This record gives sequence, structure tokens and C-alpha cells, in this order.
Amino acid sequence: MVTALAVGLGAAAGPALAEEGGAASSGNSLRVGGYLRGWASFNLEDQPETPSNDKGKLSMLRGSALLDADARTGPVQWKGVLRVDREAKTSYLADLERLRATTGTQGGDSRSILDNYNAAEIRELWGEMKLGDRTTVRLGKQQIVWGESDFFHAMDLVHGYDLSWRLFFEGENEEWRKPLWMISTKIDVPEAKGQVHAYLRPGLDRCKDIGNTYDIRGGRWFFNPYRGYDLSAVTSKDCKHPEGDYKDITGGLRWSGEAGPVSYSFAYVRTFSADPVANSVFKPWKKDPKNAASGELFDLIHPTIDVVGATVSGYTPAIDSVLSAEMAYTIGQPYNVGTGPLTAPTRGAAAGLGLGGVKRKDTVTMMLRADKNLNFQELLGTSRPSFSSVQLFNTWIPGLDRSDDLVRLFAYGSPLSKHNPILTMFTVLNYRSDTINPSFAVGFDLKHGGGFFIPAVDFVLGDQWRAKVEADIFWNRDHASNGLFDPNPDVQLFGYFHKSSQLTFRLTRQF
Repeated sequence: MVTALAVGLGAAAGPALAEEGGAASSGNSLRVGGYLRGWASFNLEDQPETPSNDKGKLSMLRGSALLDADARTGPVQWKGVLRVDREAKTSYLADLERLRATTGTQGGDSRSILDNYNAAEIRELWGEMKLGDRTTVRLGKQQIVWGESDFFHAMDLVHGYDLSWRLFFEGENEEWRKPLWMISTKIDVPEAKGQVHAYLRPGLDRCKDIGNTYDIRGGRWFFNPYRGYDLSAVTSKDCKHPEGDYKDITGGLRWSGEAGPVSYSFAYVRTFSADPVANSVFKPWKKDPKNAASGELFDLIHPTIDVVGATVSGYTPAIDSVLSAEMAYTIGQPYNVGTGPLTAPTRGAAAGLGLGGVKRKDTVTMMLRADKNLNFQELLGTSRPSFSSVQLFNTWIPGLDRSDDLVRLFAYGSPLSKHNPILTMFTVLNYRSDTINPSFAVGFDLKHGGGFFIPAVDFVLGDQWRAKVEADIFWNRDHASNGLFDPNPDVQLFGYFHKSSQLTFRLTRQF
């Protein structure tokens, strides 16, 4: 598929590029690029679900090919991005696949564990043109980024993310954001030093394009202690739920501008809840799960939500830093009900593990950030000042009461907290004229304990080769040690990553 497209685009590029120099008045051009990329990832800890010692085992051997084509035909700018991903079945994945058979969940939606990770898709396909001096219209499959935060997202809610093959990354949101079919418009308003950006999603996307996708099929990034358990054997994704039909029209409106030295924005988004909630057979919400008769326990659904938010940023000379803030108010964020373990529930009764229904709660997400260039040239011998950032992120549910019995995530009995503050920090060092770039990122759960540390080094190897080494190291206060379907009720965010630390190598050939 990649080869055929490359040949076709190459054939088309010949005359187009030949005309570009001699017929500039026609405004026609074509540029084709992309990359070939490979990953290898190793477990840094023994995975507790499997009987053998998994420390040091190859957990991921992955290859990707991406083609990125930009063209212009008269007044229209075109873009197309195609990516194909393939994985090898490592011995560790083979162990997890055998464990799925042992747990009796091999008959889920995926026959091979590699179905979790292999993909081929058109990432972007759009055309854009200007209408007059102020208005730009883009139509097609595209990505829209609204918001200021990096690790955790407040207003960057237009798209879901494919987190199935690599749950925790440092940066690179564009690689796993799920593009959508939309029409988007930007209107410049120079009189007010601002711009209106609006989009409309008409509901042409596939079911799997909605919301975040997690590795719930028992693979390497399923939360502890569920690796080796294919949850798709007892659940389906319901994209036609009355509270969240993937054919529903969604959209958003954003104003961004400048007021003196300050940049700011206001936005409204109607979108789908990024994280799914469980519509359980024990306490159905609005409708029965679609496959309840066949023994499935719940459906995963992404209800629609309304979000209003604002951002502000500006340079502060007193501390030589750029300060930013972001706040998003979500009206009716869905959460699951039912703390504690799953204990022989009956229809209509309360059920643990979040299978006791769904409640909506207004939720506030906030981010404060400071960016600064630190001079490590004398101390560490860097080539230039080093970009550093500190972010404080908090999710606040003002109306949360203990009697609500809400859980943080389905499949766990952990109670949802009113405040969930996370502090993150990172810095990037630059050596040998930016050809060797070490970076360090660290994050802390300030309420529940635990965190992450991500040291990495990027290498620029000439004009076309890039290499990266990254370690994702997690620690936690509590983890799900009580076994399948009876996790520790104190486990919170970083307890999900118990024993999941990884060392990853990536090599890229650009063209």
C-alpha cells in the first residue's frame, strides 16, 4: 500500500515539479516526504501477571512508514498523510497471548494480540483555501490543537488519542492524536489583534475514531493487574448510545488574541468524553448494553460533553519567564459509580469496579505553567540556554460527595477524589550545535503519591537520520495487588503503571 502510493505520488510529482520553475504563475506544486521508523522497547521490571521473569524482555518491536504529501493547485493547498504500522510478536507478547487463552478471553474481538497494534490508515487528507483576505477554510480529515498543556490536556479535547500501543510518552501528541473529518474556518480580525477559529464535525468518522483508545485487550500497556486479560471478551464499544452517538454533530468556537504583552483565548467545544465509561448490565444507563444477552457485562461509551475554557500567557521580565494558565469547565463529565470489588452484583443493585451506573458531574481542569531558558552553558557545557518548563495540573470536581460513590476508572474500585493535582517538570539540554539533546521529565501525584521520571537523549545524525533513547520509569504508593477484579481500593493513577517501566530505542530515516 505504501509502495503503491509512493509510486503514484512520485509519478504525479514529476510533471508538477517540472512546471513549478517554468510556470510559476499557475501556482502548482507538489512535495512528498515522510519517514521510516523503528522502535524496540524492553521491560525494566518483571511483570507480575506472567509466571516467568519478564525483566529485560523485548516488549515491543515495531515499524512504521509514513508518507506526507503537500500540494498546491491554484488557490487550494492540499495535504495527505498515510501511515502503516506493523509489529513483531515478541516472546513477551506471546506470553501475554497464551495468558489470554488461560484466562478464557482469547475469544474477544482480536484473535491475535498483534491486532492491538497493527494499523494502516489515512492520517490526514484535506484541502484549504483562502476566501478573501481574512478567511481560511479547511475541509477534510485533519487535526485541531487548542490548549496550552503538554502532558495532560485541559482544552485539547477536540480529538481522542490512540494510546493502545504506547500508553505513556514524552511529547509527540501529533503521532497518536486521532484525526477527524471536519470543516474548520479561521477568520483574522486584525482590528482586535485576534482570530476566530471554528470547526464543525459532521459525524462522518468511524466508531473507533471517537475518544481515547486503550490497550484493554490484555497487551503490554493494559493497566496492572489486567495484562493477559482481553476485556473485549466481556464488553463492546457502543458508539450509538443515546448520550454519545458517533454520528452526532459536534463542533467548537475559539477566539484567540493579544492584549498588550499577553496572549489569550476563549473557547467552547462540544465533543465526546475522551475516556470511556462503562454502561453496565447491573445498572444500565439510558439503555441496556447491546450484547447483554450474550453474556457481556458492559459497553464502553463516550458520552458527549460541553466544555468552556480560557487560556492566557505572557512574558514576565521580573523572572525572565513565560507564564501560562489554562482552565476548562466541563458540563456533565461522565463518571462511573461503584467503589470496591465486584461482589456478585444483581441487576439494579450497586456493583463495584465502577459497574454500578453512570453519573455526570461538572468538572474543572486547571493548568499553571512557567517556561524559562536556563543557562547551563558554564555548569554543564551546553551549546545554548536550555528550555525548561514546570506545570501544575489539577482536576477538580466541585460537587463531588462521598455518597456519589464515583470511581476514578472503571475496572478499579478506587474512589474518585475531589482534587487530583499533578506536578510535572522538564528540561532539554543541547550539545554539539543541537545534534545531541538530552532531556529530563518528572511528574508527581501530589495527593495520592507516585510519579514518573523520563530521561531521554535525541540524536541528530546528519540530514536524514534521527535516533532517540528513552526510559519511562514509574513508581507508586499503592498498586492493584489484590488480584483480578479485586484491586486495591487505594490504587490511583500511577498504581495503574505498577511494574510498567520501559526502555525504548527509536530510529528514524526521514526522506
